[in-house]
Amino acid sequence: MKRAAALLIAPLLAQVPSGMLAARPALPPQPAIAADTGPVLTVAGARFRDLNRNGRLDPYEDWRLPVARRVADLVARMTLAEKAGAMMHGSLAARDNVVGASTLGYDVAAAQAAIDGQHITSFITRLAVTPERMAEENNALQRLAAKTRLGIPLTISTDPRHHFQVTVGASAAASGYSQWPETLGFAALADAGLMHRFADQARREYRASGIHMALSPQADLFTDPRWPRGTGTFGANADLAAKMVQAYVSGFQGSATTLAHDGVATVVKHWVGYGANPQGFDGHNYYGRMAVHDDATLKTHIRPFLGAFAAGVAGVMPTYDIVSGPSVAGKPLEPVAAGYSAQLLGLLRKDYGYKGLILSDWGITRDCTPACRAPTAPQTPNEIAMPWGVEDLTPAQRYAKATNAGIDQFGGVTEPEWIIKDVQAGTIPLARVNAAVAQVMALKFKLGLFDNPLVDPAAARNIAPPAVMAQGRQAQAQAQVLLRNEGGLLPLAAGTRVFLKGIDPAQAKAHGLVVVDRAADAQVALMRADTPSERLHPNYFFGSRQKEGRLDFRPGNADYDAVAAIPASVPVVLAVFLDRPAILTDILPKTRAVLGNFGVSDEGLLDVVTGRETARGRLPFELPRSMAAVEAQNPAVGDDTVDPLFPFGFGLGAGPQ
Repeated sequence: MKRAAALLIAPLLAQVPSGMLAARPALPPQPAIAADTGPVLTVAGARFRDLNRNGRLDPYEDWRLPVARRVADLVARMTLAEKAGAMMHGSLAARDNVVGASTLGYDVAAAQAAIDGQHITSFITRLAVTPERMAEENNALQRLAAKTRLGIPLTISTDPRHHFQVTVGASAAASGYSQWPETLGFAALADAGLMHRFADQARREYRASGIHMALSPQADLFTDPRWPRGTGTFGANADLAAKMVQAYVSGFQGSATTLAHDGVATVVKHWVGYGANPQGFDGHNYYGRMAVHDDATLKTHIRPFLGAFAAGVAGVMPTYDIVSGPSVAGKPLEPVAAGYSAQLLGLLRKDYGYKGLILSDWGITRDCTPACRAPTAPQTPNEIAMPWGVEDLTPAQRYAKATNAGIDQFGGVTEPEWIIKDVQAGTIPLARVNAAVAQVMALKFKLGLFDNPLVDPAAARNIAPPAVMAQGRQAQAQAQVLLRNEGGLLPLAAGTRVFLKGIDPAQAKAHGLVVVDRAADAQVALMRADTPSERLHPNYFFGSRQKEGRLDFRPGNADYDAVAAIPASVPVVLAVFLDRPAILTDILPKTRAVLGNFGVSDEGLLDVVTGRETARGRLPFELPRSMAAVEAQNPAVGDDTVDPLFPFGFGLGAGPQ
């Protein structure tokens, strides 16, 4: 009977289109639904947030639907004012300052005014608080957002906060997050696997504390040794940088090729050519707004971004700089910053096929007043602006030019009224606004924020346990570059008497060393030093906080003088922070051992000094021999000084690559 039935059914099945026999695609699993951010709907046994509180399930609320369908439904429901607000990426003020760098928490009233009154749904946080406290602060703002008309959740971004250097507008304090070397240190190890493991750990820490977007990595090349932003790069070699950028993006985003549901959206920066500025001056400042390239050097500076594109990077941030010299499609570049350049943003979209969010750098639409261009007193935050190349345009004209060039969202400003006026005047097409807002909302949907924007502060309390902190410390230690070790002075044996400069005596004692108060009583002087710099622009907000000018140790430099004061009979072990390529020519003969580091704790430093760890790093850039050689090099070309003291890739303690 069974055989007969099968023979009867078979001809019928043969007549059925094959697609109808395929199994239905499995529905996504039920996501966690926030319990205290408004009403919840139950439909066919599944739970959904009733974001607009209308008592029915709308497509944008339905997690079962594709992201594109949810985005289209939401954008169609938004008013022009809500769309304009979504195109802003504001800065969260703190209770005690408008910049937001604080341990006191957010200015909630200011945040509510931006969320409710201006419909802004993306913000950078600069709080220097523990992950648990960060989670609490971010949850409080998400609850405010849940009460708005459409319940659109917030995207919270941050500058890097897992390293050592802290510069407002570029990086934040670790404050309870795990601490690792600067990205230059990962480049020194050239270990893409380690880079990915760090990024994966940082991803977990960010999401646990309610942070969804990393305004990193820097795919910029460190081609002028004097440039103050090189710390956040992967050095001067384009191929090494591309490899490390790809590992960074894939680790943060939780996938090798896209943004995962539990990932952190990365925003690679700064497209493109940043850092090739005469004298190494930085584009945050009016005096550093020009980057000089030719067609060949621009192509080299593009190469690290290819690693980000291969990993499916979620966002790209254009450079402040006016890139001078190259041509695109046979036409010279318009002399405007990349955020206003239809040529450079068109190159990104068309030639490289990039389809994600384009987020401007901070403050590009603001007016640059005389106090911005040439301050005679220290600049205040209100005097910071970077509208390079469009200084003479009105705000409305700037917003129109940038939006039409390709900017989807504006960083560091909360001025949606200009977008509204431009649309009403016809200078920005509504279709362009809709496309920009769709980019912003797509990331929120991909990250699951519409379904549950809250995190558990208790879970954030233990996101960097001792084992993870130990991994970070080991990376700090191993990323050091052993530049000199005359007579095999290192490692130091237990019981060695040491004179210290810039190092915690308790850590030295914990490593078995004997600390003495006078250099004359020591067997070894163990000393920290920073790469030399000058304060050339004290009245500029960023210029006063950035390392500029000379790189050479010489008489009058405090660290040089401290080393020179050590008795000749006492060998010096010098640990130099290489945030820029130091010129060691004059100080090297006064030392017996030199370690270059890219952010290392006293414990990590002493682990190498005493032999518990090995310095495995190789220089991610050359160390020049003289300032004359630096001044003669091409700012757009890496590692091109004449007769460098130490070449790219040098490292006595490094293993084979």
